[in-house]
Amino acid sequence: MNRRNFCKTTLSVATSIAAASSLLSLSPLSGAKNNIAQWYMPDEGELHTRTWMCLVANEEIWSQRQIPEVKRNLILIAKTIAQYEPVSMLVRPQDYDFAIEQFRHLKTTHPITLIAFTMDDLWVRDTGPTFVLDYIGNKAAVDFNFNGWGEKQAYTYDKEVAGFIAEEANTALLTSSLTLEGGCFEVDGYGTAIMTESCILNDNRNPGKSKTEIESKLKQQLGLRKIIWLKGIKGKDITDGHTDFYARFAKPGVVVVSRDNDPDSFDYKITRENINTLTHATDAQGKPLRLVILDTPTRINTRYGEQDFAAGYVGYYLCNKGLIMQKFGDKQADAKAREQLQALFPDRSIQQIAIDGIASGGGSIHCATQQEPAPQKIMAT
Repeated sequence: MNRRNFCKTTLSVATSIAAASSLLSLSPLSGAKNNIAQWYMPDEGELHTRTWMCLVANEEIWSQRQIPEVKRNLILIAKTIAQYEPVSMLVRPQDYDFAIEQFRHLKTTHPITLIAFTMDDLWVRDTGPTFVLDYIGNKAAVDFNFNGWGEKQAYTYDKEVAGFIAEEANTALLTSSLTLEGGCFEVDGYGTAIMTESCILNDNRNPGKSKTEIESKLKQQLGLRKIIWLKGIKGKDITDGHTDFYARFAKPGVVVVSRDNDPDSFDYKITRENINTLTHATDAQGKPLRLVILDTPTRINTRYGEQDFAAGYVGYYLCNKGLIMQKFGDKQADAKAREQLQALFPDRSIQQIAIDGIASGGGSIHCATQQEPAPQKIMAT
């Protein structure tokens, strides 16, 4: 049976999201001509149409002690985001009845829509498309040719996720000659990006391509004018050092950076190198960056595994008027990180949740989500 023939279910009562947005005072499309479509990736904090997620914990990837908790974590994330915006969740056909039961009596402000589709893993930040806009309100989705983080994991089904989501979103799919993942880059929506060399300038993804060639293509497809490169680290985790674990734009000119204070961790050195690089960097407007450093927790829940555990507060997710972030059970560190993010996002409601199952697999809330921005008409300058 074609996957598209499986049923689709929408649960809970929907509340409409206003698609209109006021004109931005600073155009991300500086230099765009009125008769040429130019795509750009908006900042995550801009208005969303919805969030995409994948409800899956494959037995060939996750251990038996992890699987139930990972599914609980994904359900909790979806329920939390649905307080702020709609969620569309891909669910394996064998998990579909389970998913319906989990959400059957849910009452949220926005709907959670279940869509049957076969996937290998849950990381829609990497397997899903990157949505881009143009200045007249069109939307498209870029497929960056997911290859299992450099052939490290099976991706027979995951390589189809980007195209499937684009079709479900009724959005044009843009192909790329590059291979990378959504977690490889972080953008401010105004022409600046932070990326890790260890992910993108890696022969397991883009063999034979020069840094100049890769920069040129990414600038065109994401609407960038400047890329700040972090060195990153190869081979220590499956992603080869994703940017969204280390640094995120809070807004143009302001970057949230993770700092690991465990001298025995390989990230101890890497996070300090990142801080040094970003301290001396400027954005696309030529302005220096202000850094807000989030220290990692000193205590974590090791019940579901410790070796690959991703302990850090940079992996939060911005949804409409909300910020969903992790807590790890280190009360002092959890509270400090929340306080710092609340100061950066004073107009957002912050929800702090534990997702130790997902974290034990090396991921965060951000890794398990992918925003679909709402179209906007923006003045090109």
